[in-house]
Amino acid sequence: MINIVILGGGNVAWHLTNALLQNSAVNVVQIYNRSLEKISCFKNSTSITNNLSELKDADIYILAVSDNAISELSSALNLKNKLVVHTSGSMAMEELKSDSNKGVFYLLQTFSKEREIDFSTVPICIEAETDADLRLLETLAKSISKNCYCINSNQRKSLHVAAVFVNNFVNHLYHIGHEICEQNKVPFEILLPLILETANKITTLSPLEAQTGPAKRNDTKTIEKHTAMLTKNQQEIYILLTKSIYNTYG
Repeated sequence: MINIVILGGGNVAWHLTNALLQNSAVNVVQIYNRSLEKISCFKNSTSITNNLSELKDADIYILAVSDNAISELSSALNLKNKLVVHTSGSMAMEELKSDSNKGVFYLLQTFSKEREIDFSTVPICIEAETDADLRLLETLAKSISKNCYCINSNQRKSLHVAAVFVNNFVNHLYHIGHEICEQNKVPFEILLPLILETANKITTLSPLEAQTGPAKRNDTKTIEKHTAMLTKNQQEIYILLTKSIYNTYG
């Protein structure tokens, strides 16, 4: 059994803790967070603390904290010869400043506490300084997910940028579409089948092959009508994306 200490109280820490607590191959021996209130929901399942000097012995210490907190928190740890990993997609393994073995346990998914996650589908990208630690992280990853990848820091940074495009930016476009619907008293729900089909389509086609719309076919009349309906900020985004699509397809 793998003994785990989780440090953090945000969305990633919350979801990961719940997944590991349900895993018979893992023992979550403790959860740390500066605010005990944020992790109080786990007090009946495991030990919780807000004191780094009280950290229990474990095989892996997972820092599920914000990127800005990784260096500071890890430098405060006294865990020589222990494996300390962070869960960031954009930070290098070397951002861990503790005198310990280092690694990465990156969960490539969007997390909100209001949404349950099927961890078996979550891609987990791992990295470690030694082969033994990499095998340990692989064992942990495969105990909760079907998708485990050995990815180095540079590859992981590229993945994170790609994830921003396909998740964060796309979700912001959903928000703009939602605003346009609200302003014109049209139910946003009408768009849901289109959104789902667009996402499902790229499971069988490449995004390049799946592209449709006025920008690809250079339908200037429709593009002009659309831009005339939009606010200045919406126009800037529409024109930028239209130009990018047009340039892609010539």
